Amino acid sequence: MKKLFYKFGMAGLLSLLLLGFSQIGISNEIFDLSKDTIMLAEVTEEVSPVAEAAEETPTLDTGDTAWMIVATILVIVMAIPGLALFYGGLVRSKNMLSVLMQVFVTFSLMSVLWVAYGYSLAFTEGPYNTFIGGLGAAFLGGITGDSVSGTIPEYVFVTFQLTFAALTPALIVGGFAERVKFSGMLAFLALWVTTVYLPICHMVWGGGLISSWGAIDFAGGTVVHINAGVAALVLALGIGKRIGYGKEVMAPHNMPMTMIGASLLWAGWFGFNVGSELAADGTAGLVMINTQAATAAAVLGWITMEWVARGKPSMLGGASGAISGLVAITPACAVVGPVGAIILGIVASIIAYWACTSLKKVLGYDDSLDVFGIHGVAGIVGAVGLAILMAPQFGGVGYDDGVTMMSQFMVQAKSVGFTILWCGVISFVLYKIVDATIGLRVSEEDERAGLDTTSHGETAYHS
Repeated sequence: MKKLFYKFGMAGLLSLLLLGFSQIGISNEIFDLSKDTIMLAEVTEEVSPVAEAAEETPTLDTGDTAWMIVATILVIVMAIPGLALFYGGLVRSKNMLSVLMQVFVTFSLMSVLWVAYGYSLAFTEGPYNTFIGGLGAAFLGGITGDSVSGTIPEYVFVTFQLTFAALTPALIVGGFAERVKFSGMLAFLALWVTTVYLPICHMVWGGGLISSWGAIDFAGGTVVHINAGVAALVLALGIGKRIGYGKEVMAPHNMPMTMIGASLLWAGWFGFNVGSELAADGTAGLVMINTQAATAAAVLGWITMEWVARGKPSMLGGASGAISGLVAITPACAVVGPVGAIILGIVASIIAYWACTSLKKVLGYDDSLDVFGIHGVAGIVGAVGLAILMAPQFGGVGYDDGVTMMSQFMVQAKSVGFTILWCGVISFVLYKIVDATIGLRVSEEDERAGLDTTSHGETAYHS
């Protein structure tokens, strides 16, 4: 009987609260123990809008928040110093500081643009929501320290996504290294992040067109890597080859530095991939093992190709293989299993190796640091390959109801094709505009002397 009284009392209070009464005198009629009252009370408990609203209210989780702060810092370390050192070691010594400067300042510029309007256009709704968000959160207006996104503070989410938006343009730097004008580069990348990165980011992660197709891109296969790779190819073709390319030796000047940079990228990538779950949970654990397995497998795949083709495996090959594996697993890391991750890493490294050697020679372009060959090509392999490797027989998570391997493959291919077209066309238009106004290539004299002294008035090394 006590349990029945308790149930009726709670149901009655919830009902009266919903009706808006602030002061109630509970009469004996509320406790009428008829069968009809019992049934009404049970129904009221089950469908209470108040209870549903309480369940949907975002609740801050300190564990998730702590992890996301760490993940954000890891992605920053990926870019500076990771990417900067990786790229810096690959160029000639006379251009070392110029590449460090390009990555460092690009990351800084994009951070400011993200706060000003980038986050708002990427992650809020707007009048053209299919392609781009609105400006309702420009300069982070309306966001406070109490704002929550999922289980983390919205400011943390904003900063985490900022690192993606700042890193992606910095990747493009490798496509035109050793010959680009600093001012022209900054102008191009500012326009590029606005017209290419933000719309693709919104379409994939902000509720726009590509997400409506059912495309899977967990941590940035299309948004980051294919985007950056295609833009780098467009600029490499537009700006032209470095003076002496194919005739003079242009070997990396400091492979230990490149290895350090690659290692920082590998470690920081766990923030990139695992952090994209936005929580410290089981999926994050799956993403973690997949990221490690795919990267290690890609290292072995690349150096095996070198061993067979050239007779010797190289440190440059090992580092390139690691990056190709990291890139390929990025869109797939939450839907494939560890076996699928190993397969994806090996396949991506083999195809990326071919792109950086054979394809590059056939097409005759000078993508200085193989941004397209690694980020673009491995990104494509990962984005479409996940449709196959997410199948349960490969240890993947399987498909949603009504989705087959072929239908998911077609969606993935469609999203990749759309991204290539969007990025390629707009990047070409931006290249023409900036080149005609500011200029994108330094003079022949400056290029021969090296950009460290001619663009920045300093040198990396003193003999």
